[in-house]
Amino acid sequence: MNKLLELSYPHLGCEEYTIYAGERRLEYRILISHPYGEAPPEGYPVVYALDGHAVFHTLAETARLQTRKPHGFDPVVIVAIGYPSGEPFDMTRRCYDFTIPADVETLPKRPDDSGWPEHGGADSFLDILQNEIMPMISALFPVDKKRQALFGHSLGGLLVLHALFTRPDLVTHFAAGSPSVWWGDYAVLAELEQFTAAYPELNLQRRLLITIGAEELDHMVEDADKLPAQLAQLAGSGLEVHLAKFPEEGHVSVLPAALSRLLKFALQV
Repeated sequence: MNKLLELSYPHLGCEEYTIYAGERRLEYRILISHPYGEAPPEGYPVVYALDGHAVFHTLAETARLQTRKPHGFDPVVIVAIGYPSGEPFDMTRRCYDFTIPADVETLPKRPDDSGWPEHGGADSFLDILQNEIMPMISALFPVDKKRQALFGHSLGGLLVLHALFTRPDLVTHFAAGSPSVWWGDYAVLAELEQFTAAYPELNLQRRLLITIGAEELDHMVEDADKLPAQLAQLAGSGLEVHLAKFPEEGHVSVLPAALSRLLKFALQV
């Protein structure tokens, strides 16, 4: 782990680290916003956010505002995971990191008719998050293991669902923004079926937030609308599901609203 730079603000400490992780030793940029206040007795809650360079500053400032005392939430560590390109959405890297394996024939044509980048590395990325990034944060801050959240948007939302369905012990709060449920001819729904069969025996308390803009593509809105009903049978087994639909918001404009709702979802006791 190498510390790349530190941004000094009088009200909020922000740091950026570069790491080389996983079997491929791929480069990641880890952007961290320090909590605005002392740690609660249990430690700080942590929010991990994908597409770090798209969401970090909005999420960090939202956390600063929403954790102001005496009426704000507990202070929180914000960890945003980005790439060396610094692009808000690095399509090549995120397409590999956030997707489950799929036959290319099941994928739609891209708007520019280009081929899909390498994909199917979701489990490798989750290994990096679980075995390298999360221990790194626990070494820097006292962490409340009962309040850790993972947020992703679009393909990142797909990854969040995949993480919940295959690694429900990874975090306690899963936030899937505009999830690309369609990926691989709806392969994630097969994982959902396996999850619903196995979850009651796990004795876990987990929360899922699904966010969507009402003006996103019709099929994405419909897919998001269906998820709570598909998981409803687990309400008595410890899974709490929330859907937040934001009127007059599209696939990109919905992000600030989703991030604001994310903080309430992750920090409200």
